[in-house]
Amino acid sequence: MEFAGAGLKTVGIDVDGKKVDSVNRAKSYIGDVSEKDLAEVVKSGRLRATTDFSVLAETDTVNIAVPTPLRKTKDPDISYIVAALKEIRKYLHEGQLIILESTTYPGTTEEVMLPILEESGLKVGKDFYLAFSPERVDPGNEKFNTRNIPKVVGGVTPECTKLAAALYRSAGMNPVPVNSSRVAETVKLLENTFRSVNIGLVNEIALMCYRMGINVWEVIDAAATKPFGFMPFYPGPGLGGHCIPIDPFYLSWKAKQSGFDARFIELAGMINSDMPSQVVIRVSEALNEKKKCMNGSKILIVGVSYKKDIDDTRESPAFDIIRLLRQRCADVWWYDPFVEELDHNLEGVNKFDYSAKELKTIDCAIVVTGHTKVDYDILVKNCSLIFDSRNVLRNFTASNIVRL
Repeated sequence: MEFAGAGLKTVGIDVDGKKVDSVNRAKSYIGDVSEKDLAEVVKSGRLRATTDFSVLAETDTVNIAVPTPLRKTKDPDISYIVAALKEIRKYLHEGQLIILESTTYPGTTEEVMLPILEESGLKVGKDFYLAFSPERVDPGNEKFNTRNIPKVVGGVTPECTKLAAALYRSAGMNPVPVNSSRVAETVKLLENTFRSVNIGLVNEIALMCYRMGINVWEVIDAAATKPFGFMPFYPGPGLGGHCIPIDPFYLSWKAKQSGFDARFIELAGMINSDMPSQVVIRVSEALNEKKKCMNGSKILIVGVSYKKDIDDTRESPAFDIIRLLRQRCADVWWYDPFVEELDHNLEGVNKFDYSAKELKTIDCAIVVTGHTKVDYDILVKNCSLIFDSRNVLRNFTASNIVRL
């Protein structure tokens, strides 16, 4: 959208025909892209989409933005990058610039991408150019977007860096050149590891404060009044999204290849991944105090997206909480005004009719994600027990609210 909006003729490639069709019909499936803006660049001919990789023969630049998940063993899965590269290699031509934007471990650009592309017989820095520039996106953020977030750029050669920076600059972005693709790859991982480790710390503080009978939210708010040397992070039911729960493990995995044990990263990952079970334990304790057991209790999950006011459910802790509740034979329901349906093989978990009448039938509601479109007044007034895992109900003082 930024390239097309800047007047550059842009084509999007995807193996998902439905997404390709949506783009060509100017129907946006991304919350931060309005259909009005999409229609403008599509109808002008500056943006189109296709499933045909042969269009790469006509392009001057190629930006790769594919998933980079973790395997069950917490090892990086870069199979999508490799699959994309094998298609790109077929149409690689002199002067073409290739940029990877998918988050990955340090060395991927030089150790994996470069050999595959040079199998074409072309040489990097001479015949084609290769760089890494990590995506920096915060879905739902109205202040920071693709245009005004600085773009870190690191090429395999100085000329690669120069050309990649020029590409982003031509679209009105602010490139930040670094000395190598390895540096650029590590920058992205540091950014998300910083958040993961600090969230892990505050989650541990929250569990500690609960044991000592201290209000962790009040502690954080008071600490945040310090004008230097402190940055507030907040506890929650676990990490979600396509970055923070995954990226730190890319860094720790690569570190192990060099004989270094990234202990902070591993420990933070353990604490954060255990938070859904901590939520379920606390809910069980709250039900017991009301002389109810988890088995057979009707429990409502309020908010299943990984963060507020978006429809993205990737890695959402809501699904771990749902699975743990069902293991304890709870009758689980869900409600999220931004999510149409669940796609996580959770048969028997139904969408809830969010109304005063139905809320009275709930034994406990767990607020996993706070949304501006949720009427919390009706929840507090009609639900007998609410477990607030993110302090969403901070302005309510009702006795039926239990906080993390």
